[in-house]
Amino acid sequence: MIIKSIELNNFRIYRGKNKIDLTPNGEHNIIIVSGNNGYGKTTFLMSLVWCLYGKNMDKVDELYKKEIDEKGSYSKYIGNSLNLTAADNGETRFSVSVTFINVDIPNTTCTEVTIVRSYDRATSASDELEILIDGKASDLFGDKDEEELFIRDYILPIEIAKFFFFDAEKIVSFAQVNTPKQRAELSQAYSQVLGIQKYAELKSELEKLQDDYRREAAQPQDKKEFNELLALIANAEDHISDCERRISEHQEKISLLKYECGELQEKLIREGDLMSVERLEELKGKKERCQSDVNEAQEGLKELYNYIPFALAGSILSDMTVQIKEEKVFNQNKIQLEGIEEKTDDILDELDKARDSFNGHIDIRIRNFYEKEIKRLILKHFYNELDFDKYDSFKTLHDFSDLQYDDFLGLLENIKSSKTTFESIFNKYSKAKAELFSIEKTIREAEKNAESEYIQSLRLRKQNKEAEITNLQEENARLNVSIEQKKEEIKAAKQKKAILSERIAVSAKNKDMDDEARMLILTIQKFLLRFKDEKKKALENRLKDKLTSFLHKKDLVNNVVVDIQGNGEDVDINLFDAGGKKIDKGILSMGERQMFASALLGALVEETGLDFPVFIDSPMQKFDINHSQNILAKFYPNVSKQVVLFPLLMKELTEEEYGLIERYVNKAFLIENHKTGSQFKEIKPQELFDIYKQQ
Repeated sequence: MIIKSIELNNFRIYRGKNKIDLTPNGEHNIIIVSGNNGYGKTTFLMSLVWCLYGKNMDKVDELYKKEIDEKGSYSKYIGNSLNLTAADNGETRFSVSVTFINVDIPNTTCTEVTIVRSYDRATSASDELEILIDGKASDLFGDKDEEELFIRDYILPIEIAKFFFFDAEKIVSFAQVNTPKQRAELSQAYSQVLGIQKYAELKSELEKLQDDYRREAAQPQDKKEFNELLALIANAEDHISDCERRISEHQEKISLLKYECGELQEKLIREGDLMSVERLEELKGKKERCQSDVNEAQEGLKELYNYIPFALAGSILSDMTVQIKEEKVFNQNKIQLEGIEEKTDDILDELDKARDSFNGHIDIRIRNFYEKEIKRLILKHFYNELDFDKYDSFKTLHDFSDLQYDDFLGLLENIKSSKTTFESIFNKYSKAKAELFSIEKTIREAEKNAESEYIQSLRLRKQNKEAEITNLQEENARLNVSIEQKKEEIKAAKQKKAILSERIAVSAKNKDMDDEARMLILTIQKFLLRFKDEKKKALENRLKDKLTSFLHKKDLVNNVVVDIQGNGEDVDINLFDAGGKKIDKGILSMGERQMFASALLGALVEETGLDFPVFIDSPMQKFDINHSQNILAKFYPNVSKQVVLFPLLMKELTEEEYGLIERYVNKAFLIENHKTGSQFKEIKPQELFDIYKQQ
């Protein structure tokens, strides 16, 4: 899939229609779009994300979510995207269109697909979406929702868009996942991009089909119980969907209320004449960062709380560790010990036979002495590593499998390291909490303590809105608890349904189809196990190779382990050094984190074979000279068939660095800015820096 062109019409800094041709040419797969700060590089990337995902663009990048929250709502955020000159001239409409070629649509022949998203500020309605196939409207789509689904199904799923549209400086977030929510979101993206989720969904559909067969064939009592379980699951799923919808609505309202509180606070401060608006904005920025640190630390502490009961039972765990280690040694040597006893008995039997032919008298005490010594000497000289007496009376208490044994030792390691981690997180929490309190106090003191009715009314309105925010946040917390409870109910009901399903015989007319469904489910289950293992090993190998290639510290990462739990609900990527010790990605330098993220992106794209263009803003941030050369020579030319870079020339991309990729560059554009707005100017790739220097 290739993006042929993008057209911005009165979108933010771009006045009128501005069309840019981004078509690559074979190995000349890189397109450069550059310009000075404020000329519209980031806006260009944002326009593409908006065109594809509209109000869901906040799911692609945290930056968009933050900007939408600051404006109070999506409609206010996107409504401000009309070019100022166009607005002054009475125009109200703006749009972005993206034209794709090589799009594979089942049962449909097409040369190109154009997605057009527009917004009219005069109507204050939601944005409009139109999809054209070969320049014409298609009857494939009944409404806007179907068009949105088409983009996610056949262009690019929103869950994995973050791997293709990103700021190179910010992708370090892939290397520093701090909260369960971040991990869950990233795991979902990994699962989607690796293709695991689709097979899990297919298995779920087949299980629903089996449910229908069994419900139809069940006896009245079983049918009643079966229907009750299905109804419970359906109601719980509906409840979860309703809670998630309400949480989303509350979150939008919270964003609007926070925006309104900010405006009221500015008014209070201006009335008091105690603080400049600039200083207020600075404090608000610090407050937001501190609150983020507090939230992250709280999430980290919540995870560590799970280890507290184990830490309190330290002596028991210590005894248990000794026991399970001895059990493991015992199990490993059990067969060998049984062999020793058998061989010893054979030797003693032969001695008995030899004694029968002996004419003299052998005292019973002497006989017992020699038999005991023979056993001891056999153990001493042939099996001296085993304590026969110990294992002869040994009792197995836990009988852990190898997996359980490894999990238990892993738990011990986590408990040992949790103390240092706890202290680090708690110190971070305490520091951020204290700074947050200080900032909030400074802001409160800046609000004039006046008695005028106007100021009192402002303060009252602000307090009411803050109270409403608190109520909505508390309600969201309750809804999240309810969601988790319903998930547990669904899990329990599905287990009961599975047990009930086993004892219900399917009717004759559905038996063949049910057998086929059962075989398909088993096949999918077996396939998923093999598929996850293959993806895990392949991703490990690709990521290790890329890290070795990209990092100038060749011995930094010796091994990569990808852990995929369930159907991709939890995916974790761990790095290990030459000593087998897990590397804390949080202590890597910013450049090394960025290299890890870049290597991960490249490995994911290669492994999945996803054919989609990659757009990278600020492509050379945080890289030292060696990393810059590696990323330019090895990553950008190979990560996709179409790579669009948005560098700041002379700073984020030097002339010397450009020389490493110039032979791959098919097109180059400089963004020029005039009084009315910005526009694209295409230039020859070899003249990029010469013309830029003349500006």
